[in-house]
Amino acid sequence: MRVGSFLIAVVATFFLLMGLVALAAPARVLAPFGVNVTTVDGRNEVRAVYGGFGVTVSALLIGARTRPALRGGVLVAVATALAGMAAGRVIGAVVDEPPGPLPWLFCAVELVLAAMLIAAHVATAPHAVAAAPRAGAPPRDVARDRP
Repeated sequence: MRVGSFLIAVVATFFLLMGLVALAAPARVLAPFGVNVTTVDGRNEVRAVYGGFGVTVSALLIGARTRPALRGGVLVAVATALAGMAAGRVIGAVVDEPPGPLPWLFCAVELVLAAMLIAAHVATAPHAVAAAPRAGAPPRDVARDRP
């Protein structure tokens, strides 16, 4: 559990820092990408999507560290979201044109964070996973079927 818990904490910290920066200074979040956030609506959008989402995902990940019943679902869902973000960057590069180095750096970060969460899931998952019975198969005594 220690390695998995550490990996979860690293990803949670990333989301927390991103969220807090977005809540406090929304223009700073998108400025490195050449996007000027100058309107009230723009700042509100950044605070919602990067700020509120980031802080909430961080809290969810921290909660998952101590709630085994939720852990697997939370880790897979957040890892999938991160992979989706990276996929969106790749699609953007195909549809538009390849972006500069910063979006590719964030693409790599998103993939690494997703991999960390999957590794944490594997490290913290129960070791014995019962296979679902095949349709029409007779019931099995799980204790008897152990190797």
